[in-house]
Amino acid sequence: MSSSSLFKLGFLALLLETQVAVTVAAVLAAPSITLDSGTFVGTAGTNTQSFLGIPFAQPPVGDLRFRLPVANAAYTGTHNATAMGPACPQQAIKLPILTGLPQEVVDDVVNSIFGTVFPASEDCLTINVIKPTSATSTSKLPVVAWIFGGGFELGSTQMYDGTTIVQRSIAMGEPVIYVSMNYRVAAFGFLASKEVRAAGVGNLGLQDQRQALRWIQKYIGNFGGDPSKVTIWGESAGAISVSLQMLANGGNTEGLFRGAFMESGSPIPVGAIENGQKYYDQIVSQTGCSSASDTLACLRTVPFDKLKAAQDATPGIFSYQSLVLAWLPRADGTFLSDNPQRLVQQGKVANVPFVTGDCDDEGTLFSLSTLNITTDDQFLTWIKTFWVPQGSTAQGVALNTLYPSDQVDGSPFDTGLLNSVTPQFKRIAAFQGDAVFQAPRRFFQQTLSGKQKQWAFLSKREKAVPVLGSFHATDILNVYFDGELTDYLINFANNLDPNGKTVPSWPGYTTATPNMMTFLDGLIPTSITQDTYRAAGMQFLTNLTLQFPV
Repeated sequence: MSSSSLFKLGFLALLLETQVAVTVAAVLAAPSITLDSGTFVGTAGTNTQSFLGIPFAQPPVGDLRFRLPVANAAYTGTHNATAMGPACPQQAIKLPILTGLPQEVVDDVVNSIFGTVFPASEDCLTINVIKPTSATSTSKLPVVAWIFGGGFELGSTQMYDGTTIVQRSIAMGEPVIYVSMNYRVAAFGFLASKEVRAAGVGNLGLQDQRQALRWIQKYIGNFGGDPSKVTIWGESAGAISVSLQMLANGGNTEGLFRGAFMESGSPIPVGAIENGQKYYDQIVSQTGCSSASDTLACLRTVPFDKLKAAQDATPGIFSYQSLVLAWLPRADGTFLSDNPQRLVQQGKVANVPFVTGDCDDEGTLFSLSTLNITTDDQFLTWIKTFWVPQGSTAQGVALNTLYPSDQVDGSPFDTGLLNSVTPQFKRIAAFQGDAVFQAPRRFFQQTLSGKQKQWAFLSKREKAVPVLGSFHATDILNVYFDGELTDYLINFANNLDPNGKTVPSWPGYTTATPNMMTFLDGLIPTSITQDTYRAAGMQFLTNLTLQFPV
């Protein structure tokens, strides 16, 4: 069986596991929890209890569409908490049209991740809690708060079942409580324009996450959790969200979390919220709001289907511009007072311990939409068009040198001439992976070196997957299927240190000794390596994106 098929099976098993857990739990005695004057009836597993789909804010519908999340009134009555709530409205995924091996990979891997459709609704701000059965209101257990990924365009808590993590924590004698939250995505969560800035409603998806964290502070003690021991944790857009929660409000955590765990995501090189103006204007035009005196107020009255169609007409994560996303967090002057990387430079970062890392081939998955780029000139034109329109000729020459078209240098890295589906594919994949993931992580870690405890990792597993290699999201299997990252996460949530007796020693990260826990295929599954690869290229990209944020 191919490595890609194994990955697909693993991901599908994760989705199936969610359904099986719910089915098994249904035959056991239903547990209940009291919040305010309300009773929430959940489900019981073998040694866990789940309380799912609990609203943590008022539904963002009607006049609350495109507004900051509003806290619920006190709970009353009896509520069914046996199923996760619907996803927030998703942006439609349009996969690139491919042939040959790339198409086989898309069919085998990508569709298994992005092709799953989950029920969605504007009324989507719900939270899930999975706890050890033995936990009581006096247990004071650490909490891991999961923020899902999906390019800020899609995603749902329904994709992930944290039961295995709680069960593993029980087996380790370090029990934790697992929490996951929905948040608004795409245009519904990251509308960006001068109008949005003026109204103070930027980065609504991040604001939803913040509201969920406030809910945890208020209610997690009822489930046996300790509100002073919350670790925020995410992957991809979820990891970027974690890093931006560290930067929000000038680095003020509001006491909402004490540690951060990031998989494939760091403070990204984005600029002012007005950088999204063209997408805002496009939606305003397509919904018939152009003539309104208050276009934002008009958008609140647009029928859902019409607004969703206008959103879906904007570029998506697999469009030609790829990771130059239409919908993503931007500096709004309030929640994010400046460009994220500038905030890092200014030291406006929550002073909490953190773990962060990437997969080796972050860019391959997002470079399948650019296979028609086959020459150096076309590559530089694409960069100039979408990434740095203001860039100089000299910068283009430097990029051409640091990220050459030589297949041996490209991503999937360390695969020689293999995976060269076009003359430029491996080069574009190397550029995108470094520009959006690797270089921002290194910049984040090096800037904070010596200021707070931190650990780094690099996942080189699944390297044999054709075309994609150790592609974005492969590390999820290492944490949701009792891999080493599961134990490291549980240790970190308990002790603010990933090290423990069940896993290899993981030394901390500093600029002087940039240690990386590296996960490998084969008989030796881990190794400590140094964060020194592609130094000149990443430094160039960091300087370039600081000058020209997206």
